[in-house]
Amino acid sequence: MPWLRMLVASAVSTVLVGTATVTTVAAPERRGVQDGVHTAGRVKDAGDVLQYSWPGVYFEGRIRGTGVGVVLDDPAADYDVQVDGATVATLVTPGRTTHWVRGLREGVHTVRLVKRNDTPWSTSAFGGFVAAPGGAVLAEPAARSRQIEFIGDSLTAGYGNLSASRDCDNEQLKRTTNADVSYGALTARKLRADYQINAYSGQGMVRNYNGGSPEVNYRTFYDRALLNVPGDVWQNPGTWRPRLVVVHLGTNDFSTPVNPGEPWTDESLAAAYRSAYSGFLAKLRKRYGTATTILAAGTGPFAGHVEHVVRERTAAGDRGVRFWPLDTTGLDHTGCHWHYSARDHRLLADRLTAFLADLPIRW
Repeated sequence: MPWLRMLVASAVSTVLVGTATVTTVAAPERRGVQDGVHTAGRVKDAGDVLQYSWPGVYFEGRIRGTGVGVVLDDPAADYDVQVDGATVATLVTPGRTTHWVRGLREGVHTVRLVKRNDTPWSTSAFGGFVAAPGGAVLAEPAARSRQIEFIGDSLTAGYGNLSASRDCDNEQLKRTTNADVSYGALTARKLRADYQINAYSGQGMVRNYNGGSPEVNYRTFYDRALLNVPGDVWQNPGTWRPRLVVVHLGTNDFSTPVNPGEPWTDESLAAAYRSAYSGFLAKLRKRYGTATTILAAGTGPFAGHVEHVVRERTAAGDRGVRFWPLDTTGLDHTGCHWHYSARDHRLLADRLTAFLADLPIRW
């Protein structure tokens, strides 16, 4: 089965597939990075830059003029630059630079920068948008009224979803991972919602892929803004209040058999998973309150465990948690290492959007 053949390793990062725009180094002229951008992602304000680690983090701005510069310091991740809704450049491990998009018609333009892949070993830094001479950075776009948080692993991160082959080396994996066309991002756009994709490839609720790195799991990192900084805790600015949280964790816990030397039997792993899952949902409920719907996705060998936890929480009085039996019928799994393809992500976004239409979400 494709499910068992999936290789869920921590995504590695980084190539330039872009436009013929000029890249130079320049210092942004602004009062503060956040004065001119809208973002819903987990970012840390470091003064002249915003730092972050999770995949799919995006920044949106507005400029007046004929060009816009994107100030970055990132040796690991890839980005798409979008102007007026169209992708005009893909930046591959851009390093410390200002990437310029020139030749725009005179007037007001929207610009969006999105981090494509997951690079948990590295810290990314965004220094804001700058306008070409004669132009100006305008007030940031308004936040959307809806917010969705997606929690998961490589399947949620968009691991290798643009690949033309299931066989990928690390470089192919980096170049073909794009969280901006994952089922989460697509669902959020369908619902006109801001979103976070808090996904970490290879991590499970209690057991990581093939039993790797047993000293940590997804829950070790969930609270962080900067994944490679032990003890880091993201400080919610008070603007992140999602009315929908989608949890899709379990593939790595169960997709490979327990190895000799691991501290699990099949029974103890299942019990630990259910206990940790229940505790994680309780944490989300405490954090976001009763107005938030928590959607717990289950498929393959962990679907029954997820459904069991949801039933228990519902019986205990939590009416805002629901089970989503993730339907993989018709998926081709032609992304890297048998992951969801871009087509699969579109199908899942359609199925998730239809499922959500029947839920009483308090947007």
